[in-house]
Amino acid sequence: MAFPKSSFGVFVLQMIILALICLQAEGQGLKVGFYKKSCPHAEKIVSNVIKEVMAVAPSLSGPLLRLHFHDCFIRGCDGSILLDSTTKQSEKFSPPNLSLRGFNIIDRVKLALEKACPGVVSCADIAALVARDVTVATKGPYWEVETGRKDGKVSLFSDPINPVTGLPPPSANITFLKQSFALRGLNTKDLVVLSGGHTIGMSHCSSFDSRLYNFTGRGDTDPTMDQNYIARLKLKCKPRDQTTLAELDPGSFKTFDDSYFRLVTKRRGLLESDAALLNDPETKAYLLKAISHGSTFFKDFGVSMVKMGRVGVLTGSQGEVRKVCSKTN
Repeated sequence: MAFPKSSFGVFVLQMIILALICLQAEGQGLKVGFYKKSCPHAEKIVSNVIKEVMAVAPSLSGPLLRLHFHDCFIRGCDGSILLDSTTKQSEKFSPPNLSLRGFNIIDRVKLALEKACPGVVSCADIAALVARDVTVATKGPYWEVETGRKDGKVSLFSDPINPVTGLPPPSANITFLKQSFALRGLNTKDLVVLSGGHTIGMSHCSSFDSRLYNFTGRGDTDPTMDQNYIARLKLKCKPRDQTTLAELDPGSFKTFDDSYFRLVTKRRGLLESDAALLNDPETKAYLLKAISHGSTFFKDFGVSMVKMGRVGVLTGSQGEVRKVCSKTN
C-alpha cells in the first residue's frame, strides 16, 4: 500500500509532528519500579490475575498482547484504546479494533489494583504490564516494564483508520510497514521483532481471504503464498467469511516461540504484512537469524517492547489515572 501523492505533504508534516512528540515523550517520567512506594505489590497483583486468566483462557494471550500494540500505535501508550464511546465513537469501535478481545481482563486487573491502591496505577500501565505477563505465561521472554504512564482523555474512531498515521492494515506492504513504524520512532529491526508477536494468537479469515480467493481481483490466489498452505486455509475459510478464526502460527499459537519466523520463511505467513518481511534485506536477514542457533529473538522482543512502550506517553501532570479504564474521570 503506497501513500497517495496528494497525501505526501500531509504525511511529511504528520511524520515530523509525531517524531517530535515521540522524542519529547520517549522514556521521560517512565522507570522500572515506578509504583515501588505508591503501590508496592502492583506488578504482583497484575501477574496473579493474568496467571488465573491464562489457566482457563490461554487463547486471550494474543489479543491482550495485541491490545497494547494497538494502544501505543494510536496517540501513544495512553490507554485510549480502552475508552468507551461518549458523544463520539471511540477508537475501540474503529474497524481495525473490532477483533480485539480481553477488555474485561484489563477491567479485572484494574479492579484488583483499585482495591489495593485506589487511584494509583494507570490503565495505560496495566496494558503494558499485562502484555509482558501474557508473553511470560505462554513461555515467552520476561522483561522489566517501565511504568509511570498516565491515561489520555481523547479516543477517536477515525484515528486507527487514518490512511497515513493509522494502524498498519493486514494487507500492508513492507514500505508502508517501515514508514508506519518509523512514525513511532521504531526502526526496521523493531518491525520484524514485534511482528514475531504473531507467534501467539489468531486472525479472522476476512483479514487474508483475498490471498486465497481474489488476490488481484480476478479470482486468483497470492502467488507468493505456499500453495499447500492455501489449500489448507481454504478448507477453514470460505469466501467472505467474517467470523472464522485461523491460527497465525499453526500448531503453536498458544506458545511464544520462534516458529512464526520459520513459517514466514516457508512462505506460510498468514497475513500479507507477515509475508512482506521477506521483501526487505534487513527483515529477511533477521528471519533467517531468528531460526538459527544463537537466535536473540527473546531478548530482542523485550527490548523492542520497552521501546514501543515509550511511544507518545503522557507522564507527570499530563493525563490522568482513570478509576475505570473505559471511562475518563
